[in-house]
Amino acid sequence: MNHYETEAIWQLFKQAGYERKDFESHADVYVINTCTVTNTGDKKSRQVIRRAVRRNPDAVICVTGCYAQTSPAEVMAIPGVDIVIGTQDRGKILEYIEQFKQQRQPINGVRNIMKTRVYEELDVPAFTDRTRASLKIQEGCNNFCTFCIIPWARGLMRSRDPKEVIRQAQQLVDAGYKEIVLTGIHTGGYGEDMKNYNFAMLLRDIDEQVKGLKRLRISSIEASQITDEVIDVLKRSDKIVRHLHIPLQSGSNTVLKRMRRKYTTEFFAERLARLREVFPDLAVTSDVIVGFPGETEEEFMETYEFIRAQRFSELHVFPYSKRTGTPAARMPDQVDEEIKNERVHRLIALSDQLAKEYASMFEGQVLEVIPEELDKENPTSGLYVGYTDNYLKVKFPATEDMVGQLVKVKITKAGYPYNEGEFVRVIHDVDDTIRLSS
Repeated sequence: MNHYETEAIWQLFKQAGYERKDFESHADVYVINTCTVTNTGDKKSRQVIRRAVRRNPDAVICVTGCYAQTSPAEVMAIPGVDIVIGTQDRGKILEYIEQFKQQRQPINGVRNIMKTRVYEELDVPAFTDRTRASLKIQEGCNNFCTFCIIPWARGLMRSRDPKEVIRQAQQLVDAGYKEIVLTGIHTGGYGEDMKNYNFAMLLRDIDEQVKGLKRLRISSIEASQITDEVIDVLKRSDKIVRHLHIPLQSGSNTVLKRMRRKYTTEFFAERLARLREVFPDLAVTSDVIVGFPGETEEEFMETYEFIRAQRFSELHVFPYSKRTGTPAARMPDQVDEEIKNERVHRLIALSDQLAKEYASMFEGQVLEVIPEELDKENPTSGLYVGYTDNYLKVKFPATEDMVGQLVKVKITKAGYPYNEGEFVRVIHDVDDTIRLSS
């Protein structure tokens, strides 16, 4: 999400004739797009702001994003910060910069996000550094989970006009992207604020109307949003990939209740079972919070056993981190850090095991991969790294001109975090084949 918005802000500067510099070099304007999902996010944001101020004390320092939205006064108090904009009005950034240059007075452009009901259009025709294009389709969240500050940083649910989504998706495909990742704060909630339109309809419209798109990925979707209608669209589509990221957070019903999550483990398991009837080899990745206030060893083991039974293909495991301003931070029975870390390690070991088991199902198979970059660990090896549609990370011999293209790769050795593969062939568009043969 932040990657998409940073790119959108850059587009505004680009149109105004600015040149993009590396963050560590001397520049006239520094824009820091902050995160506030944890207290660590705030801390890292402050460090980066101070780094920019040190780099060029005379530059215009502009801070935007979630931390700027939730704590504008705190950000304004950092010596050297000139402009603060939250998670709306990003279109005014150049206006504010000109105003600051003339008046030399700090500008606080943060407004109450809870009053915002309209989606802010931020167009990104192409990305500077990615082979996968992100496409933002909604903003905000109405869930108010007890551990989460994000509704206060992003406001309530606002969906983007479906015509704009389709238009930008086509623009990205025309710019050469083979894969689009739909992103948002609460992506699967798209359309909840609209009449007679929903996420399943958007998926169907992208599938039918965007010409030349090869892969459509959903960045994240809640179990409650995987309706039978969504499953039906997934079933009919040859573009939507065999991978869903479905946040679990806990596999214990008592913990889920304290988190104010809107489902039970039984409901979650039923949705997964329904999905797997349609896609037996679906990759399901998930997020889990360990050591939530009051989590007992029994509750943790419920989570552990649930994850094992549901065969997730990979987990993102987070120790619970107190987020100032949330109900969970004020809950009694905060779990000791050592216990949290020990539980995190147990779950990561389980995740590694499940990831290897999932990958081993595809050893010997030929899958489609989009090469993304040279293998950083061994840049002289001629190996490139890319993802299959079902989110297996593969290293295989390729060439620079294959980056961003769809290629067929045979998985020769399954593993985790990487699988090894051998290149089979590049997949050309049908039009290319016709052109070549004529």
